[in-house]
Amino acid sequence: MAGLVLTDASPLIGLARVDGLPWMSDLFGAVWWPAQVRLEVLTGQGLPGEAAIAAAETAGWLRLTEPAPALPELPDLDEGEAACIRIALAHRARGAAGAPALLLMDERAGRHIAAEHGLRVAGTAAVIGMAKARGIITSARDVFGRLHATDFRIAPEVITTVLRRVGEV
Repeated sequence: MAGLVLTDASPLIGLARVDGLPWMSDLFGAVWWPAQVRLEVLTGQGLPGEAAIAAAETAGWLRLTEPAPALPELPDLDEGEAACIRIALAHRARGAAGAPALLLMDERAGRHIAAEHGLRVAGTAAVIGMAKARGIITSARDVFGRLHATDFRIAPEVITTVLRRVGEV
């Protein structure tokens, strides 16, 4: 279990599209998001999943983090990804109690930079796999099918890896 679970926008958006946001709470308890991610996701434009994400915040398990530190500079990332990484690094530097932070992030560049900094990263596909492994959902394959029916994309090889891990291949 992670000591601090931080999420970028993409996992929230993807899971909201398949009614999977409660899985995050079931798997992790509290999930934290920086203000930069909140601004990305809660636009007030009624985008798909926006109401469900707002409801998760209202329910209290999706919680706003403290402001992200300004450093390190991460110019190749969007503000949400950079804030998640900076907060995780600050959490580690403080020697926070418990397990290390877990970043929920899908974008390749953000995942790569987080890994370069020694941070643990999981994406939307991994969350779906965890939900299947813990018996929260009955079929990861069905969830990936529903997700694919939206404009949300996960690489086929990633899906195959997760399905193999949960015994659905």
